[in-house]
Amino acid sequence: MSDSIPDKNYFRIGEVSKILDVEPYVVRYWESEFNTVKPLRTKSDQRLYRQRDVDELVTIRNLLYRDKFTIAGARKRLAQMKRDVSHRQDDHYRKLIAVKKGLAEVRKLLE
Repeated sequence: MSDSIPDKNYFRIGEVSKILDVEPYVVRYWESEFNTVKPLRTKSDQRLYRQRDVDELVTIRNLLYRDKFTIAGARKRLAQMKRDVSHRQDDHYRKLIAVKKGLAEVRKLLE
């Protein structure tokens, strides 16, 4: 597997399969099994994967090949990972709101 993902907006399936070091049919299979991977389609019906799709596919590949999860187990783990990220984002949001309120109070004191 390639160490880094090129800094591009869109990737064709051949590029994605090289990055992941799997055959294109594997990428298409994962696309059908994991609803978080949704490539765009061109007028000629070619798949165009965005950076976030490729990142998600790298995570899926690692869960399946490195961590030895089953497809169902990888789905559950991805969902858990997304909940954890969402929870952390909520915590950061609450902290930012508190900082904003504190700054508003300081501003009032300075006026």
